[in-house]
Amino acid sequence: MTEVTLGLSLAGIRGKGASLAEVARRAEQAGYDSVWTGEAWGADAFTPLAFIAGITTRLRLGTAIAQMPARTPAATAMTALTLQQLSGGRLILGLGASGPQVVEGWHGVPYRPPVQMTREYLAILRQALAGTAKVAFEGSVYQVPYTGPGSTGQGRALRSQLPGAPQTPILIAALGPKNVAMTVAEADGLLPYLWSPRHWKNAWGEALAAAPAGFQIAPTVLACVGDDVEACRDEVRPRIALHIGGMGSKTKNFYANLVARYGYVEEANRIQDLFLGGDRAGACAAVPDDLVDDLALVGPPARIADQLAAWRDGPLSTVIVEPTDHTMLEAIAGIW
Repeated sequence: MTEVTLGLSLAGIRGKGASLAEVARRAEQAGYDSVWTGEAWGADAFTPLAFIAGITTRLRLGTAIAQMPARTPAATAMTALTLQQLSGGRLILGLGASGPQVVEGWHGVPYRPPVQMTREYLAILRQALAGTAKVAFEGSVYQVPYTGPGSTGQGRALRSQLPGAPQTPILIAALGPKNVAMTVAEADGLLPYLWSPRHWKNAWGEALAAAPAGFQIAPTVLACVGDDVEACRDEVRPRIALHIGGMGSKTKNFYANLVARYGYVEEANRIQDLFLGGDRAGACAAVPDDLVDDLALVGPPARIADQLAAWRDGPLSTVIVEPTDHTMLEAIAGIW
């Protein structure tokens, strides 16, 4: 069986760099293989990793996720090349398409269908990361050099001034079947959220069956360690309810669709209706125990150890744990 490594999500850490530094040092000392940052419409994903790179020596540094619409492929390549140079090659580049509300409401750019956009983004990104030739690409979404409407006609193909880093792993946060199939064909790995170790085949079995050897699957899983199982469930319910109920509209919510494919159709609809109707407490209460136990690690250490057996017995390469409180990180590493 392939070894499954342990990652730590740094979601929820706010304030001064000292807090981030403390958690990163503790994670490295506790034996975590990697730490992961993300971005929505506030903090970016890369700056914290640059900070962590300077105070750690072993931890791999992952983005889960950096938003593709926020940066051109070249801008992402420049950031990745810089971080690889600063960290000694420890970056894992996790990317995602985000959703229409963030892309258009925050970044102010059109939301494009993710499959073709991601495919073209990766093609340009790999050219830039290789550093062996000038970057040139002609697609339906991206054109490099740009010669379309409004161009000066003076653009020319360029090659990175930094040494290449073609070995940089590129993982994609995909949920829909078509996007997952594209990720299997074009990327080095998948960054799923709300992964179910019991029902993942219902959603992605056919696509992941075609994955080549070495393809990485690194889901983020909510975790709460404590003696009271029900109290631990209640700690993670709001995050599950937020994604199913509020991360999108009634007609376009990737997480609700995913949970429905797992078999929780009625539950997903009820959570959405309550959340979008303004009853967030009701939406949280509508997340059933079975769904919490399916998607999260909750309860005493012995119970979580039993749960982890199902996570290990699958196609995963890394489990990125997102604890409800970072005081739990050593306990989780001890269970692992």
